[in-house]
Amino acid sequence: MNILLVHAHPEPQSFCAAMKDAAVEVFRQQGHTVTVSDLYAMRFNPVASAEDFASRANPDYCVYALEQRHAAEHGTLPEDIRTELDKLLACDLLVLTFPLFWFSVPAILKGWFDRVLVSGKIYGGKRFYNRGGLAGKRALVGVTLGGREDMFGESGIHGPLETLLKPLLQGTLGYTGCSVLKPFAGWHIPYITPQARAQVLQAWRARLAGLDAERDFLPMPDLADFGARYNPVPQKG
Repeated sequence: MNILLVHAHPEPQSFCAAMKDAAVEVFRQQGHTVTVSDLYAMRFNPVASAEDFASRANPDYCVYALEQRHAAEHGTLPEDIRTELDKLLACDLLVLTFPLFWFSVPAILKGWFDRVLVSGKIYGGKRFYNRGGLAGKRALVGVTLGGREDMFGESGIHGPLETLLKPLLQGTLGYTGCSVLKPFAGWHIPYITPQARAQVLQAWRARLAGLDAERDFLPMPDLADFGARYNPVPQKG
């Protein structure tokens, strides 16, 4: 299995970085091929702008998604985008490791989505959800939080983590066609003991070791359930 691990934490000594390293170790021990995109270490440019396009479809007005599509069709995507896109298209499993920033992903990871999920290659028109460009791939989120586990859930002050992460889990990963596994959370990480952190890391390793057998995906829309608006009308004869 080909695995792409996209890591977004500014501190290489962080617990989140330890999760990234543990994932690489576990997957390689299982015989999988692992590619890591450590976005901070790479100094990945997260800013989607007209500067991404050397040759423009419309030199007077930049619609980013349309320019992405034009660049993909004409082979003029920038090297950094093309490299990451190739990694993504080659993987069977996408793993994201990052700390929760303001109920969301770090800006550098959001910028990776903005620039690498290229219109015309990954999504566009009726090419989304189960027909997205990443259909057939699985995705797993491993997130670290400062919040306690009791703060999340149906009775928690913040609500369920999966609801909080819906823009990522459904609006990005599910929308592009991935089969999305339940996220893994490292709760209250900056405030717990080293022994407690070691237990979280062991739980993460155990989760990854059994990942091949997991098929309990988060529910996503199926375009077939939404009629002719999203589905071709059968032709007579």
